Amino acid sequence: MVDVRQFSYGAAGIAVIGALGSFIQSGTIFGLIGAIVAGIGAAAAVAIYKYGYFLFPLLTQGSRIVQIMKDGYEIPPEQDVVMKKAGGTYYASQFLGVKIYESASEKTAEQNVVFTEYFERAISGIRYVTKVSMLLYVKDMTEFREKIETKRAEAQLRLARERDKPEPDVLKMDRYAKEVAMWDTQLDKLTSGIMPMGVSAYIMTTAAGVSAEAAMAMARAQGKELRSTIANALNVEVDVLKGEEMLRCFDWEHALPVTPAELERSVL
Repeated sequence: MVDVRQFSYGAAGIAVIGALGSFIQSGTIFGLIGAIVAGIGAAAAVAIYKYGYFLFPLLTQGSRIVQIMKDGYEIPPEQDVVMKKAGGTYYASQFLGVKIYESASEKTAEQNVVFTEYFERAISGIRYVTKVSMLLYVKDMTEFREKIETKRAEAQLRLARERDKPEPDVLKMDRYAKEVAMWDTQLDKLTSGIMPMGVSAYIMTTAAGVSAEAAMAMARAQGKELRSTIANALNVEVDVLKGEEMLRCFDWEHALPVTPAELERSVL
């Protein structure tokens, strides 16, 4: 498994070494080289830490690297499925992240009934086994308000940009408006002293095939169908998880984060 944090720590270490070399050899060509190394290392550390989940799939896909994991699991270069061969049959699993912007406690009883009906209709047409997982926790109040205000501002900006388009997407506008309302509700709860709940949700689907390519193709097709079905039926944001985000969900199939802070650091 690719641990993005280890790579970012390594890049940070290179930056420190470069900085020390620049300081010790100040005024010489070696000092200049050390400063350049420090700058490159620092930039790489930040880029890997923030965008490693996106960069590593691109790098492995371009170099066609297949990751071998414990217990016989493999990650293809695209890093969008988890593979395993058992008894002559190949199995591939894909994970989808679900962003829910409305809490059941914020809806009326009638709205919750309608939401449940929509969900049942959505899954009734699925012909294969689908696993929906939700991780619940009480959020840590430390710096939480500042984060909520930042996310609300970002959601408001996305909503404003969509509204300003010549042909705005009505579904996206509704989704962004719900996200803004969700952050507003979170802030209202903080003001009233209610401890906010956090939710991290993902969907897992698995396909089998006589070859690795067949299993992967089927898993991706199922993931595409699930993404469209769930997003349209519930008006939520659903994305295919890749790289570290996918492997995080795979790990959660075996053991969950033990503290809210740990889950916060790895939230989808």
